[in-house]
Amino acid sequence: MISIARTARAVAVVWRAGRANLAVYVVLAPIAGALPVLAAWLTKLVLDRVTDAAGGPILGVAIALAAVSVGLALVPHLTNYLRADLGRSAAVVALDQLYAATDRLGGLRRLEDPAFQNTLRLAEQAGRDGPSRCVDSLLGLVQNAVLLTGFLSTLVVINPVMAVLVAAGGVPALVAELRLSRRRANMLWEIGPGERREVFYASLLTSLSAAKEVRLLRLGGLFRRRMLAELSTANAARRAHERREVRVQALLAALSAALSGGGLVWAVATARSGGLTVGDVAVFIAAVAGVQSSLATMIDHLAGIHQAMLLLAHYEQIVTCPPDLPEPARPLPVPPLKRGIELRDVWFRYGPDHPWVLRGVDLFIPAGQAVALVGHNGAGKSTLVKLLCRFYDPTRGAILWDGVDLRELSVQDLRARIGAVFQDYMTYDLTAAENIWLGDVDPAGPDHVRAEDATRIADAARRAGIHQVIEDLPRGYDTMLSRVFELDGDPADAGVLLSGGQWQRMAIARSVLPAARDLLILDEPSAGLDAEAERDIQLRLRRHRADRTSVLISHRLGTLRDADLIVALSDGRIVEAGRHEDLLAADGTYAALFRMQAAGYAPTEAGPARTDAGYLPAEVGTPAD
Repeated sequence: MISIARTARAVAVVWRAGRANLAVYVVLAPIAGALPVLAAWLTKLVLDRVTDAAGGPILGVAIALAAVSVGLALVPHLTNYLRADLGRSAAVVALDQLYAATDRLGGLRRLEDPAFQNTLRLAEQAGRDGPSRCVDSLLGLVQNAVLLTGFLSTLVVINPVMAVLVAAGGVPALVAELRLSRRRANMLWEIGPGERREVFYASLLTSLSAAKEVRLLRLGGLFRRRMLAELSTANAARRAHERREVRVQALLAALSAALSGGGLVWAVATARSGGLTVGDVAVFIAAVAGVQSSLATMIDHLAGIHQAMLLLAHYEQIVTCPPDLPEPARPLPVPPLKRGIELRDVWFRYGPDHPWVLRGVDLFIPAGQAVALVGHNGAGKSTLVKLLCRFYDPTRGAILWDGVDLRELSVQDLRARIGAVFQDYMTYDLTAAENIWLGDVDPAGPDHVRAEDATRIADAARRAGIHQVIEDLPRGYDTMLSRVFELDGDPADAGVLLSGGQWQRMAIARSVLPAARDLLILDEPSAGLDAEAERDIQLRLRRHRADRTSVLISHRLGTLRDADLIVALSDGRIVEAGRHEDLLAADGTYAALFRMQAAGYAPTEAGPARTDAGYLPAEVGTPAD
């Protein structure tokens, strides 16, 4: 079924993309359909007047036929240009709407859903050519409707029975093509997950970030075989569908050929008996071919619209998808944090069939203080951070910002007051300056680093201890930190790769760039750094977060000892909370974890104690931070 509303939205996208081009295209479509009919009748007149001396003057008709021939030669090229230009422009508009819609989602829940990812892939495909294909097919219908009307009228004049037979021959083709288009759309949906896996395995074979491990572990053959297996499965599905198409279309072509052949035999026999002129035979042959061609093309266009509608349904599903983090109609302003953040009986799980990750967490994070979260992997620390950033809403309970539920606040305004360094921080294939500048981009501002941003960016780099490293790069802050893209398209500038620790400092610089963040979240900000670098970055972060509300996560408990409050999580619950000294005295979960780590640094018969700063607490030999 072709949706009128969906078609109207597709036309609206193309109209927005290029009104002038679309208007010209609309005018040319019926002209393109009328020209072949006009050429056929003018050809008939020329032939009749050439073969019959009394047929009348021929020069004017010949000139008109020549003019129509020029139109037949030029109009297709002009319409092809308009079609291509509108397609490109419509893709820009459609993809802008698509990615704006995904950005509006706000949370992470839908992006973690494989079915949503499959819908998104098909929506991207539909966004690139769906609206323009829909408009092309609609105007193709108009063009061929004019062509069909002209040639069918011609057949009615010459032989009404033949007109009915040729027109009726298009009905089974229409039904067959619509069924094939639905099958094709279903096939694309079914092979979608496999095609995404194919892209995944192909990326592993070409990704620089994966190259070391893939080569060391000799995984290239495995991933290549898996990629080819997914590709072969998708190809087999496409091949089976195309074979079905060939069989159906071959039968339809045979039917069409039989009708036209029969018509040709009748026209020749009738002409020999004097019932038709040479011009009549010529226009009859052109009319039969024209009717069959226009019917076939109209059916193709109808099938194209049908398939475009099925794919645009996925596009529409994304574009009209409501936010996964609903906002109130009138969100409250997000003032600077004065009192603190409260988690009130917070329960959370990632889905109805998933286990509880947080179980009744009650916690108050006072404004201006540092709260550390500790516990084994899976205890719920990172999930709690995701809830603070409102990537998810609690399944039960509430999180309050100075007494106001986060769900009553604007998501974007809330996040404008939060800075974070995540454990899985991003490394952007951009310049050094851009990698830091991304930490404080004005959504309504320019899309590039301005000259006046340089001082702030350099200051953030100094606070993260990465300024001198950047200064020593070939182009300083303008150096591309990637080997994927060259700077300004210059093949001679292939960019520079940073070490893991240097990238970590870049992520920290990005998080400390904004000056007005009320809440600073540091999730393993120094993981992977050597002892000296870790101590340096911890001292820098300690200065930066002074008098700021901070949530700290680290498996190196020595880095958390100065926190105002240390909270130990286990199985999604808070099992104890207090200052470092109090928790050691309580001899509970935190003390057990702390002493387990400390034992790794204690002197042994084999040698002296290790002195990894940050890991080793002062009680067992590390200088106090």
